[in-house]
Amino acid sequence: MVYHYNWLIRVSIMVHLLATCLFLIPDGWFYALFVMFGNHVVLVAQGLWPRSQWLGRNITYVPLAKAGGAVYLTIDDGPCPEVTPQVLQILEQYNAKATFFCIGKRVQQYPDLAKSIVAGGHKLENHSMAHSYTFSLWGTQKIYRDVVNAQTVIQQATNIRPHYFRAPAGLRNIFLDVVLQKLGLCLVSWTRRGFDTRQRNASVVLDSLCRNLQAGDILLLHDGNAALTCNGKAAIVEVLPVLLQTLFDNNLSPEVLPDVL
Repeated sequence: MVYHYNWLIRVSIMVHLLATCLFLIPDGWFYALFVMFGNHVVLVAQGLWPRSQWLGRNITYVPLAKAGGAVYLTIDDGPCPEVTPQVLQILEQYNAKATFFCIGKRVQQYPDLAKSIVAGGHKLENHSMAHSYTFSLWGTQKIYRDVVNAQTVIQQATNIRPHYFRAPAGLRNIFLDVVLQKLGLCLVSWTRRGFDTRQRNASVVLDSLCRNLQAGDILLLHDGNAALTCNGKAAIVEVLPVLLQTLFDNNLSPEVLPDVL
């Protein structure tokens, strides 16, 4: 298989070659270290920016030509037995579809919930096996094992192979793109998010999601790890009905991510 390294990785390789040459020049070691340090700062910064395109292909919206009048709800960190059934019920009530980026271990724990997601006409995609917050610090082999394990668990539970991947918290490094290429997966982040894992005010979450809303947008909510509002409900449970009504009022249709992006 031929891997397509993005331009930043190629530049990084050339920078390291240049730094090696500088070590051969008298007193060049200082400049070599400065160049290498700057290069790594850029790589780390791009990994910390979930919507960055510099570390490989990253879908942040669906082109209007393909989206038509659709908006794409994506729901992370489930399945969660306390919240996911409520989310599915709301989606069914509004005849809306969503893409669930699920954690492999939770699919393993709650396979019936995973099956319910698929049975409802929604998509279930790969959000890593363990959702480790050190994911972006891992090397190629550890990332590969984690993503493959999640693929296997999801496929065993639903008989459907995921086509999309979302990194834990959106954080990644230079090794992820090669792993995803090898597995035939495409990285998806989002157009905007409501920060509903820590924001307890449903109105604030809704405002963040609806600001400059347009067709092709990918919106991020959470059924797992959801913050609780003042009413003791998961934020998504309060936000989702209003969000869906807002979409319909603006002639936008909530759909699953297209099969090919």
